[in-house]
Amino acid sequence: MSRKLKASPIKIAWNADLPIYASESFLKTVSNEYGWLGGIGESGKEVCVLPYAVISKAIFRLVRFTTETIWLNEEAGIEEEREFLNSVVDYFTTINADLIIPPTFTSLFRTYPEGAIAVPYGSYIVELSQSEETLWKNLHQKHRNVIRNALSKGVVVREGMEYLDTAYCLVRDSFRRSAKGFVPVLRQLIRNDAASFRNQQLGIRDNVKVFAADFNGIIQSCAVIHYSNHTAYYMHGGSIDRPQTGSNNLLQWESMRYFHGNGTRFYNFVGARINPKPGSKQEGIKNYKKRFGGRFTQGYMWKYPIRRLKYALYTMAAQMRSGGDVVDQERKLYQA
Repeated sequence: MSRKLKASPIKIAWNADLPIYASESFLKTVSNEYGWLGGIGESGKEVCVLPYAVISKAIFRLVRFTTETIWLNEEAGIEEEREFLNSVVDYFTTINADLIIPPTFTSLFRTYPEGAIAVPYGSYIVELSQSEETLWKNLHQKHRNVIRNALSKGVVVREGMEYLDTAYCLVRDSFRRSAKGFVPVLRQLIRNDAASFRNQQLGIRDNVKVFAADFNGIIQSCAVIHYSNHTAYYMHGGSIDRPQTGSNNLLQWESMRYFHGNGTRFYNFVGARINPKPGSKQEGIKNYKKRFGGRFTQGYMWKYPIRRLKYALYTMAAQMRSGGDVVDQERKLYQA
């Protein structure tokens, strides 16, 4: 029989063994209203924690989770987590939230509360505790070949916050070249300006690394990675229109090598569709991530309509702005 976990507000003492997205420094970059809900067991002790931000926009009070449920000692069963998430919904009902919107791609839940609108989603995660030799062998042969090619041509990967503004421009331009794809995180990035992007990264500057692939003095591609000892997340990435062959692959490989040497446990490629349309751009992205040797982890993205009228208005606005949020987009693919 599963434990009944009641969600209650708590304050956590974040440490680097937890995901960076559970830290107060990161939550502050999302909203001025944020916190953590703890799953309190029958003994009165905290069993799990779920960080969140409340985003006030126009007439809406929107709740967004920045990670999935974090189990503090040992992982509980699926039904136990579902009970906890049911209690989470009850809590946000009491503080007059309008709806729980889909979490960021860094959050992959094992389950979802009763009444939620959910869709399967996944991510490729590399275990960095393996030796560097094993990590290299786990790369697909095509990745290894183009990485060798980039190195032979003189592509060099550098790291430093001085590449932050360049990274913003490359991410922005890459999105514009593929604007038909639905990438909510990047849509938000485009709506913001470079200063806002920079301020968010500087808000967690001790937990951000910016990598740039340089060829003959021209930056080919960049990656902005948020990290702690727990996981390095490939959060933002972009490239010039026609980068030197293999520069993107080398960029990822050198990033993985850096965090392997830094003692980070996992490298998360942040998001992959379960069954993308054959031949589509999304299938290409999924295969690109897959070939770095990561384990495919499947879970759920979900949202919850607390106030039905506000939810209906939110849905209309999301449809008009970008064809729906990520959950709506994925549900359309599954229904097609």
